Amino acid sequence: MNRRIVATIILIFALAVAMSAKKSFTLVIDAGHGGHDAGALGTFSKEKNINLNVALAFGRLVERNCPQVKVIYTRKTDVFIPLHQRADIANRNKADLFISIHTNALPKGARAKGLETYTLGMHRASDNFDVAKRENSVILIEKDYKQHYEGFDPSSSESYIMFEFLQDKNMAQSVELARLVQKRTCAAAARPNKGVKQAGFLVLRETSMPSCLIELGFISTPSEEQFLNSDEGVANMGRGIYQAFCEYLAKYDKSFTVPFKPGEDVNAKETETEQEEAREVKEEKKEERVEKKEQAEDTPLQPVAEAKDEAPVFKVQILTSSVKLKSGSRQLKGQEDADFYKDGNLYKYTVGASTNYNEIYRLRKQLLDRFPEAFIIAFKYGQRMDVQQAIREYKKLKIKN
Repeated sequence: MNRRIVATIILIFALAVAMSAKKSFTLVIDAGHGGHDAGALGTFSKEKNINLNVALAFGRLVERNCPQVKVIYTRKTDVFIPLHQRADIANRNKADLFISIHTNALPKGARAKGLETYTLGMHRASDNFDVAKRENSVILIEKDYKQHYEGFDPSSSESYIMFEFLQDKNMAQSVELARLVQKRTCAAAARPNKGVKQAGFLVLRETSMPSCLIELGFISTPSEEQFLNSDEGVANMGRGIYQAFCEYLAKYDKSFTVPFKPGEDVNAKETETEQEEAREVKEEKKEERVEKKEQAEDTPLQPVAEAKDEAPVFKVQILTSSVKLKSGSRQLKGQEDADFYKDGNLYKYTVGASTNYNEIYRLRKQLLDRFPEAFIIAFKYGQRMDVQQAIREYKKLKIKN
């Protein structure tokens, strides 16, 4: 009798522990294209690389700040994964959410800017159909694609009739996720908001959980391509998608406490770096005596070689190129004093070099008319460093001196 009572107590305790244990949340991040499938092509970059860079930036933030979330990538390197296998990865792991990251493009000569997010459904506009056709056309380079996709033809409008009658049980959550992605990412990265749309994406049709497909911007528009390949652009887009994910998680899974507070307002026209810049300028105005002294001294911009070792050196990055530009190149727009540094296989062009952050801040403002995507970067001991940290060090040195 006593054994039976003890066994019953143990069973009840085990069930209580199991019920109290939090179920992990599984997020699948899909970087579109890869390997021999380059995706859309820009003048110096490929869609597959942009997609992967942003996917990894987003995923790292989740892994670092949300330990209760299991992050699975359909790819973390430059490899080709067929569409049906991407969906299989999500379904096999019983994912709670699927986010596919892509980059848009238009025919030669056409221009557009901005971020848009898609959920599964029937396209109501020809533009949406064109996007779906382009993304779905990847199946044509897959082996036995007719068997995998039941004869689906990505270029035939008749093949999309099924989406007209599709009633996705996850539609409400997918639309809410897409709405949050638009809101947070456009704010964090100062992206033009092209809205939430529907179209017949095969990769979304094959998944069995709430999902969305993000088109980060237009690689076919030169200024967009510059932004999509910039360190700042990648970081801020990844941060915006992360904030959207946290807000989604807080709304649909009450068992988790997320580090990002959904109620926080994110200024659509200012990134964290720009907010820091604005605060610094405000402080500069208050320090009238110091400012007058600096103006009186009229110290020219210091080149890197002459900068003090302990002082970060600030520059304005104006563009990125896959090839070294010739002197007088049209891309430099008459900026004869432009310098460059190599980052992997890319040449990144900069203007100015000073340990005085305020001078570079003002220089960037002057350059924005010609280089709207220009942003501030920092170096220390000849190595690139985080701008936020560089600003903090600049402030400390300024107080010390």
